[in-house]
Amino acid sequence: MNSKTKSKKIFLLYTLIAIAFLIFLSVMLLTVLKHRHLPSLYTKETSKSQRGSIISADGFHIATTQKLYKAVVNTLYIDPQKMNLFIELFSIYSGIDSKEIEKKLKNAKGSVVLSYNITEKMAQYLKKLSYELRRYDVFVERKNPKTGYATLHGLNIIESGESREYPYGNLLTPIIGYPHKQEEDGYTYIKGVKGLEKRFERALAPRQDELRQGKRDVNSYIILNKQSFSKPHINGLNIQLNIPVGLQIRVERMLDAMKIQLEAKEIICAVMDTKSAKVITLASSNRYLPKSIKRSDYPSLNSAMTEYSFEPGSVIKPITFALLLDKGLVNPYDLVNGHNGRFKIGRKVITDEHDFDWLSAENVIVHSSNIGIAQLAQKLSGGEFYEGLLDFGFAKKSTPDLVYERQGSIPSANQLNNEIYKATCSYGYGMNANLMQLIRAYSAFDNNGRIVTPKIVSSFVDARGQIKKIPNEEQIQVIKSATADRVKKILIKTVNEGTGKKTKTEGLIVGGKTGTAHIVEGGEYVNRYNTAFLGFTNDREKKYTMGVIVIEPKSSQFASQTSVLVFKKIIDIMVEEGYLTPNL
Repeated sequence: MNSKTKSKKIFLLYTLIAIAFLIFLSVMLLTVLKHRHLPSLYTKETSKSQRGSIISADGFHIATTQKLYKAVVNTLYIDPQKMNLFIELFSIYSGIDSKEIEKKLKNAKGSVVLSYNITEKMAQYLKKLSYELRRYDVFVERKNPKTGYATLHGLNIIESGESREYPYGNLLTPIIGYPHKQEEDGYTYIKGVKGLEKRFERALAPRQDELRQGKRDVNSYIILNKQSFSKPHINGLNIQLNIPVGLQIRVERMLDAMKIQLEAKEIICAVMDTKSAKVITLASSNRYLPKSIKRSDYPSLNSAMTEYSFEPGSVIKPITFALLLDKGLVNPYDLVNGHNGRFKIGRKVITDEHDFDWLSAENVIVHSSNIGIAQLAQKLSGGEFYEGLLDFGFAKKSTPDLVYERQGSIPSANQLNNEIYKATCSYGYGMNANLMQLIRAYSAFDNNGRIVTPKIVSSFVDARGQIKKIPNEEQIQVIKSATADRVKKILIKTVNEGTGKKTKTEGLIVGGKTGTAHIVEGGEYVNRYNTAFLGFTNDREKKYTMGVIVIEPKSSQFASQTSVLVFKKIIDIMVEEGYLTPNL
C-alpha cells in the first residue's frame, strides 16, 4: 500500500469519526432541548379552610362544618393479583361494604370514585392506607403511551367540599337559618341563605386556604426545610350566641306542646335580659331540619320573630298611656267614662269586652278598655303620637342580628290627627309591628325609660380562641324614668288584678299586658286572631323583658287563655333552670 492510498484511508476514517461525533452532539443537543415528562423535583399541597361555627352561650356547636373528601383509584394501576386485597383493606378503612366496592370496580377501566362522602377523620386513615398499599406493591407502574415513561397512580384522597352539620337537628331554627351549596373548581362550598347563616356570612366565611410547597421526597411528600414555603389555613370566625342550649330546648318543647293544646298555627316567644340586652331565648313552634328541608317546611323558613308583622292589639295601650303620662296629659287617677262598653267616635263604633261605667285612667290599662284609651289618646296631637311611636322603635329595625326584617308601619302624623286613626292606633289597630320591636319597646318600662336593642350574637371567636366582643347598641331614653316606673307599677297591677292574672308567680315581680287583634286578609278583618302577652319578670337581681305571640289559636281568641299561659310556662322553666330565683 503506497503512502497516497494510506493517507486517503486515514482521512476517510477521521471524516467518519467527525461525522459520528457531530451526530452524537446533535442527538445530545436534541435530548437536552427536547421537553421530557420527568417527575418534578418540587411539589405542592393545598388544603381548604373551613366555614366558622355557630356556638351557643354554653359552648355547644349548633352549626358546624365538616370537610368532605372523595376517594379515587385508577384500576389500570392495581395489580390484578392483589385486587381482592385492595378491596378488603379499603372496606376495612372506609367502613364501606366490600361488595359495594367490588361492584364499582368490576369491569371499570380507568379512574373510579369509590366515595364522595369521606369524612376528615376517615380521610386521614385512607391516606395512611394509600401509603401502605404502595409499600406492598398493590399498585404497579404502567408505561404512558404518549410520553413513553412509566407512571404510577395509587389511591388518591381529594378534598371535594364541605358539609354544614347541625348536631341538634332543628334547634333554634328558623333563627340560625340555613345554607345552600355552590360549586367552584370542583369544590363544594357552603353559603348562608337565611337567618344568622346569612347575616354573618362575611364573618363565617373561610379566610385563607393552606398552601405548602417545596422539594419532594421519593414518596412525593414535601421536605420541610428553609427552602420550603407554607401558608397556614385561616378558617372563618365562630360566632357565639347569648342563647344557651339547655333553656332553648326546654322552651321549644313547651311551645310544641302548647301549639297542639291551643290549636295554633304557630307560637313564638322571646326572652331578653333587660340590663345587658342579651336575648337568652328566641323560639318558635315551627321549625325545620336545615339539612333536609321539605316542601312542607317552606312556611317555616322565615323567622316570624322579625319577618311576621301584625297588628299588635292591646299590648300598645301601655305605650300610648306612657306617651300621655310623659307629657303630663293624664293623671293615673283621672276618671274615664266607659260608656257601658260601647262608644262612637265619628263613624267608628268602639266596643269593650266588659261593660264599664267609670274607671280610673290606670285601670284603662289594667282592664284593657279600648273605649278608655281611645278617649285618652285624643289628648295627643298627631305629631306627638307619631314621634312617640317612632321613639319606641316602631317602623324601625329592631335588632342588627337578623336579616329580612319586616319593619311594619305606623300611621303618618297627618293620619293620626284624625280622631278615628288616633283611637284605633291607641289600642294597636291600624299599625303593624313584629315581636322583637315589641320586646324592644317594652324594655323601657323596666329600664328607667330607656329602650335597649336585642342582642342575639355575643362575640366572634377565631381559631386561636381569641374573642372579639360585639358592643351593645346605645340605650335610648324614650320616656322619663318616673313615667317608666309608673307604667311598670300599672303593668304589675295588670298581672295582680287584671287580664294577666295567670302569669302571677309567688316570689317574683311580674308585669305585663295582654293583646288580641283580628287578622287582616285582603284589606279586611277576618274571624281569626293573634294573641299576645308582653311584659317583664324580675327577681332580686335579674330583670327579663319577655313576649309571647300565639298566631291564630283555635282554642280561644283571648290572650288570657292562650299567650298568658305560654308566658307563665316560660317563667316556670326559667325558675327551674336557675335563671330566676323567687324570693320566698
